[in-house]
Amino acid sequence: MITRRTTLVAFFILALAFWVSPVSANAAAMNDATAETFVKSLAQEAVHALTAKGISRPDRIKHFRILLRQNFDVPFIGRWVLGRYWRKASDAQKEEYLKLFEDYVVITYVERFDQYSGDSIKVVKTISDPGKDTLVFSEIPRPSGGAPIRVDWRVRSKSDIYKIIDVHVEGISMSQSQRKEFSSVIRSKGGKVEGLLTVLRAKVKSLSN
Repeated sequence: MITRRTTLVAFFILALAFWVSPVSANAAAMNDATAETFVKSLAQEAVHALTAKGISRPDRIKHFRILLRQNFDVPFIGRWVLGRYWRKASDAQKEEYLKLFEDYVVITYVERFDQYSGDSIKVVKTISDPGKDTLVFSEIPRPSGGAPIRVDWRVRSKSDIYKIIDVHVEGISMSQSQRKEFSSVIRSKGGKVEGLLTVLRAKVKSLSN
């Protein structure tokens, strides 16, 4: 079954960029501060969209959907998460899956953070990965207290535009986890993409009510 994760940044499991653009080690080092600012800004904007007081649920859904579309290539991410099963899906199934995929992400996280008060992200360090990416290591306080959530962001840039290409929460790759989860659902439904669509329809419907 598709589970509902409990961490602030879980929605970033879907953060995969459409492009691959090599960056020199020197350029990556120069861009450390920009990558760090990008992560902070995006995280804070997400928190605001999900938790700001005085905003109706429909408006919260609308704002978060805009944020998702602006910062992530949702159609590409959806295809990547579906993996090899994308090729097995019919055109009609692909179209419905991508719509359900976006709805599932948006509604799930608006629902999850309805009672959350919001906290600031703390960047611990930023390191250039020679020849390619910038790694931003951060911590996010838990709403209930206790040890902060460790979140490591892999950021890639192209023409001064930054995209998060993966996020590790407490050492676990969120993109890989979602892909495995969807594959598990499909296998449990006889290897049919329609089985996943059925589960997603039910999830989206239950969260919309």
